[in-house]
Amino acid sequence: MLKIGTQSEWIARAQAVLPGGGFGNFDPNIIIRDGKGSRVWDEDGNEYIDYLIGSGPMMLGHGHPEVLEAVFEQLPKGMTFFANNAAGIELAEQICDAVPCAQQLRYVSSGGEADMYAIRAARAFTGRDKIVKFEGGYHGMSAEAQMSLAPARTVNFPQAVPDSAGIPDSVAAEMLIAPFNDFDYIRSLLAEYGEQVAGIIVEPLQRIIPPLPGFLQLLRDEADKHGIVLIFDEVVTGFRFSYGGAQELYGVTPDICTLGKVIGGGFPLAAIAGRADIMAHFDKAAVGPEKWMMQLGTLSGNPVAAVAGMKTMEILRREGQYDRLRQTGQQIMQMTHAALDRHGIPHRVVGHPTLFEVVFTARKVRDYRDVMNSNTAAQSAYNSVLHSEGLFKSPGKTYPSLAITDDDLERTQAAISKAADHLATLG
Repeated sequence: MLKIGTQSEWIARAQAVLPGGGFGNFDPNIIIRDGKGSRVWDEDGNEYIDYLIGSGPMMLGHGHPEVLEAVFEQLPKGMTFFANNAAGIELAEQICDAVPCAQQLRYVSSGGEADMYAIRAARAFTGRDKIVKFEGGYHGMSAEAQMSLAPARTVNFPQAVPDSAGIPDSVAAEMLIAPFNDFDYIRSLLAEYGEQVAGIIVEPLQRIIPPLPGFLQLLRDEADKHGIVLIFDEVVTGFRFSYGGAQELYGVTPDICTLGKVIGGGFPLAAIAGRADIMAHFDKAAVGPEKWMMQLGTLSGNPVAAVAGMKTMEILRREGQYDRLRQTGQQIMQMTHAALDRHGIPHRVVGHPTLFEVVFTARKVRDYRDVMNSNTAAQSAYNSVLHSEGLFKSPGKTYPSLAITDDDLERTQAAISKAADHLATLG
């Protein structure tokens, strides 16, 4: 049983045993004690409206009673088996029914793992090595994904800039970096390198930046033209933008997609899903030892995560759920516009009603460099006031959930108004 302590005591304990005093995910100076519905509480008992929601998976809010019931029913039957189980099989069927590109899937435990295997599958299928990635795109923690994720300095495309120590130079040599939403650049890049490229990996909504009309279709067309595997990283957007994900919303079907967050209902679960001929590389009997791609994981297809995911997906299928989620997001976006417009503060609210953020700039936000060149000091000051007013959120994203209530929205509007007032005093 956990010992009782103040937040400052837990922070001191964390600093002794954790590098940087944290798990590497979020502000280590906030220690969350528990969550229920739309709210979380820290170890000092401070209450927040949660717009972080575990970085996305808790679309239904914390402790949804139907999800808990499904989990409690599974727990006495077994927590993990390292073997096939009925819950994992049934969840796979439901995912394949819902997601346009998914003919088959393979489970892993995290979205980053899924992205790593998706890149590897593209290489196995094509016999090529190079991967196209978009500057600022997040695809987990693999060596390839840590190229030009958040470069502090700009370089000429398609040069890759490593964002982490410990990555061999040879990895950068196999990565081609492109600006998101640049039609002409991706055409010219693939005209030069297309026959060497195994895969294009892209977030359909890059962090918070929507694709320009026709951009995802261009990637589809160029991938077909050059025999390249198109990978949509839908770890965030899958089952969030719509039941069939961003590929359903935007009407463009990739060859492979990666899924996570929502499909585990708050438990560690992710998947690579795609065309059967590509997924066959996970099956040695189908492709032979030379083309086989080894993949295993202790918790892959974990039955507790699978039942939580199935119940979450069942609830999302109910009438009006996505309309309600989008309406909540639209209300917060409108609140933000109104409060900042009142003071004439230059800004853009960027993203989709189910995932968005305010960027303090007067120019359109089309790619990573537009975000990087925005007023980040204003962003930091704005988020600081939101936190002090009881909103718990990422510095760069706002995740609405289905647990948000009318009272939460009233408190959110007051916090946004106060944050905008504060920015106005800074000049």
